[in-house]
Amino acid sequence: MKKVLVTGAGGFVGRHSLKTLVERGFEVHAVAYKTLPTVNSDCTWHLANLLDLTSIKELICQVKPKHLLHFAWCYTVPGQYWKSQDNFLWVQASLELLRQFREQGGERVVMGGTCAEYDWKYGFCSEFITPRNPDTPYGICKNALQEMVSCYCETTSLSSAWGRIFFPYGAGEYPNRLVSSVILSLLKGEPARCSHGNQIRDFLYVQDVADAFVALLESEVTGAVNIGSGRAIAIKDVVYKIADMIGRSDLIQLGAIPSAAKESSLLVADVTRLSNEVGWQPKLNLEMGLRQAIIWWENSNFTGLKIE
Repeated sequence: MKKVLVTGAGGFVGRHSLKTLVERGFEVHAVAYKTLPTVNSDCTWHLANLLDLTSIKELICQVKPKHLLHFAWCYTVPGQYWKSQDNFLWVQASLELLRQFREQGGERVVMGGTCAEYDWKYGFCSEFITPRNPDTPYGICKNALQEMVSCYCETTSLSSAWGRIFFPYGAGEYPNRLVSSVILSLLKGEPARCSHGNQIRDFLYVQDVADAFVALLESEVTGAVNIGSGRAIAIKDVVYKIADMIGRSDLIQLGAIPSAAKESSLLVADVTRLSNEVGWQPKLNLEMGLRQAIIWWENSNFTGLKIE
């Protein structure tokens, strides 16, 4: 049986990958930071602080995985990671994780990257054409790590790929993110205060994001691969789709809050590599994904899901 180690397994994308990995025949070893989740009993859970280099060595020596799916990054409040100094620590930790993985016989690694690695002035992001010019510590550190991982793996026997995530949403999302905040406000009968909403983005349901990573892990594709839908949609259209489903369009307040400084008007993934080379397609369109997200929040009694 193929043995995989999943870091960040309690996080938004990581925890959605576990069931798929089990279904695909992997022996799954999942890493959490503070507390062991009560979900996915088919996995073997490990507690580890991956910023402790000794813990990394002990974990890899214990598990000896052949595959590595690395999502863990910044033990901090969502939204604060953009400028956190911990980004620099995670570059070091990730490189040590990779080194130990190789020394213990690892063969294939896939790491989670971000669309924030790209120069957002270009809007339509292609792995081989669009320049990378990140302007936040988060994007800079992810971009630097991708280059170092690629170089390291080229000089060793490791096979590696790098999934650049665009705009995931769905079950278990933190309540302060766009889709979840709008859903929560409307379910509570409160105004959903948004920016002008003209920004065009690329949204992909979180289970599809996780499944794309599993497909990438099982493939022989190397290098950077965009993880998105490839479909452009204005934020205000997403907001009104949610409102129509809940029946509270009257509570939408566009322009109630300012848009972020230096915000790009267009950010969409070129998913040619994902669809043609990896051979993967999403299962849910936007409407289906939004309905799943609404149902999840309704069933959670608006309290969300916290896994550390």
